[in-house]
Amino acid sequence: MRTRTPIDRWDLSIRKQDRVLEVGSGHNPFYRSNVIVDKYVNDNTHRCGDIKIFPHQQFVLADGEHLPFKNKEFDYVICNQVLEHVENPELFIREICRVGKRGYMETPSLIGEFLFPKEAHRWVILDIDNKLILFAKDLVPGNYKNNYGELFLNYLPYQSLPYKLLGLTEGELMINRYEWEDNIDFIINPQDKYYLSFFTQKWDRTMVEKLFPPRNVFNEIKKVCSSSYHLVKGKIRQHLTRGKTCIPLEQHHLKRQNQNLLS
Repeated sequence: MRTRTPIDRWDLSIRKQDRVLEVGSGHNPFYRSNVIVDKYVNDNTHRCGDIKIFPHQQFVLADGEHLPFKNKEFDYVICNQVLEHVENPELFIREICRVGKRGYMETPSLIGEFLFPKEAHRWVILDIDNKLILFAKDLVPGNYKNNYGELFLNYLPYQSLPYKLLGLTEGELMINRYEWEDNIDFIINPQDKYYLSFFTQKWDRTMVEKLFPPRNVFNEIKKVCSSSYHLVKGKIRQHLTRGKTCIPLEQHHLKRQNQNLLS
């Protein structure tokens, strides 16, 4: 079940003693992860660059739909921008929940997919009623050819403070952030008119307020203040982790081989 909506992927409920698995980290692994899983080693179709990994992490070549781990072997599972790529999302989600006790699932939202679409994405996803609702991308009306990622992904996040605050105060606008425990509630290709309407019809005010509930003045100020504080924490975190850089997977394998020879 869903436990909370993190402000972003650096606001996760990971304890110091937790053993953490990350599935499909690609070129941007999370430093806290102990084990990294990726399916495609020599194919960057589903990511923005070659696989990288931090020196302390273990790499496992595996398919997220068939993970080579025991039931509940990990305390926490991170899955960041992967679910929208998979062939069988039901099997993928059930495997994530099988090997993990808790975790974090992040995907583009419907609006995010319109603004920065990827050809490799098979699913458009919305977070409704604490469920992840997946709808086949080729069934959703709309133009996915115009990609504004250069503006919304590569420029504004680094140039505009108001835009950064927008992403934190209205986090579900372009990204679904779903922290869970025990299991993930989901629906694939819904036929129910209620869920189907969000993918196929014009949004009215009722639908908008369902996805983005209105806040009173006090809660609005509280949200802005907490988001601003989170930005400051992020700057401090970047400063403290400046020397912790990930390396290409080939270099990581070579380093592990040399360590084994020396031992």
